[in-house]
Amino acid sequence: MTAPTTAPEATAPSEVQDTHAHVDPAAQVAHAGKTIPVQTRSERLHSFDPAEFGAPTGREVNWKHTPVARLTPLFEIAGSGAGVAVEISDESFLRPALGFGDAPRGEVFRPEDVVAAVAWQGTAEATHLAIPAGDEITEPIFVRLTGQDAGIRADEHLVIEAGVNSSATVVLQHTGAAQLAQNVEILVRDAAKLTLVTVQQWQDDAIHASSHQARIDRDAHLTHIVVSFGGGVVRVNPTVELAGAGSEARLYGLSYADAGQHLESQVFLHHKGAHTTGDVLYKGALQGAGAHSVWIGDVLIGPDATGTDSYEANRNLVLTEGARADSIPNLEIETGDILGAGHASATGRFDDEQLFYLQSRGIDEQEARRLVVLGFLSDIVQRVRIPALEEELLQAIEVELAAVDA
Repeated sequence: MTAPTTAPEATAPSEVQDTHAHVDPAAQVAHAGKTIPVQTRSERLHSFDPAEFGAPTGREVNWKHTPVARLTPLFEIAGSGAGVAVEISDESFLRPALGFGDAPRGEVFRPEDVVAAVAWQGTAEATHLAIPAGDEITEPIFVRLTGQDAGIRADEHLVIEAGVNSSATVVLQHTGAAQLAQNVEILVRDAAKLTLVTVQQWQDDAIHASSHQARIDRDAHLTHIVVSFGGGVVRVNPTVELAGAGSEARLYGLSYADAGQHLESQVFLHHKGAHTTGDVLYKGALQGAGAHSVWIGDVLIGPDATGTDSYEANRNLVLTEGARADSIPNLEIETGDILGAGHASATGRFDDEQLFYLQSRGIDEQEARRLVVLGFLSDIVQRVRIPALEEELLQAIEVELAAVDA
């Protein structure tokens, strides 16, 4: 099949629905010449054309907590993809590159902001990583992305496909420096089990905005883990659709923001199928003047998602003055026939009682603080279940903690 040179056109709500869901006045869409509030998270504009979105101003609902000026290089298509080198630990899972119109590229992915549209259009040939149906892969597959220079732009679209009844773990490791606009399209076929871990350990001058979009089919499972330590501005936004009955998603995140660093994740979990399960837990630590983390969690339980069990939570630990964490959980329910749904958010400093307890047993204050932070963050690290990577991440946390005491 010959790949077309253009992508599909924009899609937007065709009519205004009468719904009792929460309305965010900052989220609006043009309809019949009028500005009408978007009723649900899923109604936002989707387009493959960057011009449909225009350059963000910072007033848009999905940009108002983001340092838009620092991401400006990502609003235009890159002239070359040479800014990031890609290495795959086992190329036997690599399939021929996917052009526009080549399945399964675009089977689930629909850009919902200008950076995702730029990455789509800027990637003429998407990388396709496929786990064969029925295969159980015990060793993790590493995709190492190394930035060559902080001044070089790069666009990337990666398709990860887990075949029917397959099982695998894929790790994306980002290092070096770059200006990267990235899309990750994830397809989890019937009864497959996929774990995807994305680790951002960029140099301080890197900027990285990534849109992850996943569909989980019948009785399939996805564990998705975002770990962000390095980079000047890092924005990783996962969107997961629980499409098949009995499907399950576990979405976890860990961030550690230093002075002047912005780390962000906007999570969207959409329950579509019946008897689906969702668990979202993101944790973050912040230290230094201007350290900023943003977490926005949207859960939408659709009208056909009967028997759903869903919960989302975000916890942040502020270690020094001058750091800021924005945490916004949202929950929309369109059916009353569910097992349970809830959300929670908490941001605070050290628990004085915990510190007192440790100090009363002969542990000095500095070591007590270290133990509290490690205990807080290691909960997410342990969910990675790759011993060597877990050790690496714990060492990275130790390095961050040492900077507080320096």
